[in-house]
Amino acid sequence: MAAPSAPPAAAALTVLLSVGASAPGLLRGVPAAPSAATLRPAALHDGEVHRLITYIFIYEDLISLACGAVIIWYFAGSFEKNVGTVKHCILTAAFSMLSALLYLFLEPLVSRLLEVGDAKGFMPVAFATLGVSTTRSRMKRTLLFGYRVPVVLVPWLGLCIAWFVPQSSLLGNFCGLLVGKVYGLGYCFCLDFPESVGTKLDHVFPFTLLKRIPGLKYIPGSLAERRASENSIRVMRINNNHNVSPNCELEIESEGWTGLSLVDLERDSLSLQSCQRDGVSPGSSFLAL
Repeated sequence: MAAPSAPPAAAALTVLLSVGASAPGLLRGVPAAPSAATLRPAALHDGEVHRLITYIFIYEDLISLACGAVIIWYFAGSFEKNVGTVKHCILTAAFSMLSALLYLFLEPLVSRLLEVGDAKGFMPVAFATLGVSTTRSRMKRTLLFGYRVPVVLVPWLGLCIAWFVPQSSLLGNFCGLLVGKVYGLGYCFCLDFPESVGTKLDHVFPFTLLKRIPGLKYIPGSLAERRASENSIRVMRINNNHNVSPNCELEIESEGWTGLSLVDLERDSLSLQSCQRDGVSPGSSFLAL
């Protein structure tokens, strides 16, 4: 079983694939072969449809690769924790292809006014996930660089900041953000498959293989399992913070913790302290929940 702090499996593998795909060109001191995987309209006309996905793994210099790794780790990792590894993988592929198709549609029009570079890197997919999160968020405002700004403006401000990232395609990022917004509003309902489907796919190759990779954390497709895992981690932290003795150890049953909130767990930490002091078994107090 992976440690609680282990990185999400799919996000970690995305970083490794990006390094592997970009390393040959970086080691030679020249960009990775543009005809191999980047998104270029001329190559797609020859039937190289694999570029609709492979472009998200390509970086042409160390700085853009480092920025891409941080973006994958933050955005893809957070998104995977929220939706599960199965849905994350499927949506990553879907967002990649939809963003690429929209980019190819708009590129001839935009290139008449501005210089448009080839789309590459994970950033379009990251903006798609950001678009989904902000569209479906119940928050009205959030902190950004110490200032409270409307949540709906966050991705557009991020789009302006991303303009300064090396090898970043403004048009590609814009297309990713539009795809995320459309999905977040519920228009891509065909991609919102039932949770039961995700749970079944957890037991199908290659996801069964991802579960066996040591050092990586596989996020289950079931919301109940994800909540149980989060609650168990919180209880472990409470035990560590309060130095609970072995006699006061709490046995975590995943099915019994799916409905607990953080307030409940903070209250229970006080119960654990009192049980240490009074010598009472904690089992009875938790069964009352």
